[in-house]
Amino acid sequence: MKKIRAGLFISLDGVVEAPDQWHFPYFNDEMGAAVGSQLDGADTLLLGRRTYDSFAGAWPDRETAGDEDAGFAKTLGDLRKIVVSHQPLQFTWRNSEQLRGDLVEAVTALKHEPGDGLIGMSGSVSIVRQLLSAGLLDELHLLVHPIAVRSGMRLFEEGGPSIPLRLLTSQTFSTGVLNLVYAPTTPAGDAGYEEARTHLPQT
Repeated sequence: MKKIRAGLFISLDGVVEAPDQWHFPYFNDEMGAAVGSQLDGADTLLLGRRTYDSFAGAWPDRETAGDEDAGFAKTLGDLRKIVVSHQPLQFTWRNSEQLRGDLVEAVTALKHEPGDGLIGMSGSVSIVRQLLSAGLLDELHLLVHPIAVRSGMRLFEEGGPSIPLRLLTSQTFSTGVLNLVYAPTTPAGDAGYEEARTHLPQT
């Protein structure tokens, strides 16, 4: 079965909206390597329409320009790209197609396609939320920036059931950015202060 890995830039206060307005001062070789590694083994990209439009408006031109990011642009272009949208779409970026039908049902079918490859995601916050809630996301990569943006859409909306996660790996960059990788897990269980106080320092 294929796995789904999502990567997001996120601020210390949970903002994921418009990272281009606050994350670039923290972008260094460490972050570039982390972003690239999120696509290691991927044969497919799953994207929301807005993220796709942003990518398609930039990466094909960067590939053509032949600058230092042309290799990464070619990697994105060569991947199969599946776009989630309720509106009919026309594509100019190669290897692009539209996801048909119900999101959860269609993504479940994608995961069960032949092979054990990886489906990568970048941005596309609303889709990440839905896949987390449906138990379809296998890894959540968060690049946590040491800044409180103070406004904008957060990754997790208020309301709804809790989503337990377990930390797979962590890394601290020289900029103070935390590279955290989570996976879904079972709830920690019920506990209160009576259970917790046994772990407090005894005087």
